[in-house]
Amino acid sequence: MKLSFLGTGYVGLVSGAGMAEIGHTVICADIDKTKINLLKKGVIPIYEIGLEEVVERNVREGRLRFTTDLKEAIQESEVVFMGVGTPEDKLTGQADLTYVFEAAETFGKHLNGPKIFVNKSTVPVGTAEKVEEVIRRASKGKHSFEVVSNPEFLREGAAVKDFLNPDRIIVGTKSASAKRIMERVYRPLVRAGRPIVFTDIRSAEIIKYAGNSFLAMKITFINEIANFCDVAGGNVKEVARGIGCDTRIGSRFLYAGIGYGGSCFPKDVKAFIETGHEYNSHFHIIETVNEVNQVQRIKPFVKLREIFGETLKDKTVAVWGIAFKPRTDDIREAPGMENIKLLLESGATVRAFDPVAVPNAKRQFKHKRLTYTAKSSEAVRGADALIIATEWDEFRVVDYKELKRQMRGRIIYDGRNVLERAEAEAEEFQYYGVGV
Repeated sequence: MKLSFLGTGYVGLVSGAGMAEIGHTVICADIDKTKINLLKKGVIPIYEIGLEEVVERNVREGRLRFTTDLKEAIQESEVVFMGVGTPEDKLTGQADLTYVFEAAETFGKHLNGPKIFVNKSTVPVGTAEKVEEVIRRASKGKHSFEVVSNPEFLREGAAVKDFLNPDRIIVGTKSASAKRIMERVYRPLVRAGRPIVFTDIRSAEIIKYAGNSFLAMKITFINEIANFCDVAGGNVKEVARGIGCDTRIGSRFLYAGIGYGGSCFPKDVKAFIETGHEYNSHFHIIETVNEVNQVQRIKPFVKLREIFGETLKDKTVAVWGIAFKPRTDDIREAPGMENIKLLLESGATVRAFDPVAVPNAKRQFKHKRLTYTAKSSEAVRGADALIIATEWDEFRVVDYKELKRQMRGRIIYDGRNVLERAEAEAEEFQYYGVGV
């Protein structure tokens, strides 16, 4: 089939390349000329394992191309996917749908025949109806169309794998004809045994928010248990292993640490809460999840202030991990970055390292007392304390003797429980984990 994607951000680029990989002819369109020019040169603007190879192969074989001509992309396609951003509105906490409505209006203006408009962006329940009205006004009723909800469930760092091997494919439709078309779109994956679930449109919109909120709740739950272990005794790793063996609970997302971050969980949890308020409904559990996570994220900073006092102006703190999680360069809502900013506000000097996120961090945040280093060993040089904020594998094995030689102090705050307390303390380090 001939497909197009409006928006070449994280969702649009990965999904568009994935659709080409399973055999469709795909146009990825974006108004960002710089980004499209980079993609045409084979430069991938995001760090995502396996994506560069998929893009290069499908461009070479003629199934994938990039353009800034949105009209061409829309008119040459049978199905048009929207993968634009829905950032958090800082005033309301709700999803900002500006880009969604702009994409819908563009689709309507250039509609040249019956088509399906598929929303892959994460949007509040009821958005499809608003999008349908925008398209209807822009197209002036010249051609028929249908809006479909098809939320994405891509984990950063494993997005290509997730697209090609999904746990499930959710599609919300209103008609049998739209269902048949979407069955054709996903037939290669369904033939490989991947389940496709058809629902009404509003249910599909809710599924995305409900799924992310549940996973955020699971993370926050184990963090609450970890905090209890800190005061009551016990090891949260052993507790998590014990309860995770229960198949009703499962072991995934039961890893204690300094909270969740990224482009999805924080904004989606807040948006779901605000959507509930719009319907005069309160998600009491989810509201608590959001509140607890805000406190959990800054535990390293709070602990260092407890140790050193209110002012940190004569202290140097090393931070390992800037990305919100490993295998990505995404620093949005990253606990590491939040702690860095708080440390700087308190007068500390910060030396930060991340295996892939440093270039992205340099573009987005600079400070005269912040140094981004090329190696983890450079970050700890002269440091009074070390914070581990992201669970990169390379942080799991530490040469403590070399660490002692490089550092001025002996404090480690392991915000992801990647080290072993006994090993650190055996080398005379003052070790703080999360529930261990």
